[in-house]
Amino acid sequence: MKRREISFLVFSIVVAAIFGGLIGDVLSGVLPDGTAKLLLGKQIEIGFDATRIDLYALSFTAGLLFRVNFMSVLLVILVLIYFRWWYI
Repeated sequence: MKRREISFLVFSIVVAAIFGGLIGDVLSGVLPDGTAKLLLGKQIEIGFDATRIDLYALSFTAGLLFRVNFMSVLLVILVLIYFRWWYI
């Protein structure tokens, strides 16, 4: 696998996760109460919130948090299937 293909795969996965999360949030806001709204609106947060470390002369903030919902996982899986079908 070429370096260009790997960078394209990583970029595609990140874009799919972002748009999947956005689509899931929009659809969960539009749908009436029920199972579909519950499935699309549920988010799992993985990681840790921003933590500020303040030393006298140095201060920095670090944090990493992933919000995963059903649509983002679905779109990432579709990108992986497409990549495997097209490139391998």
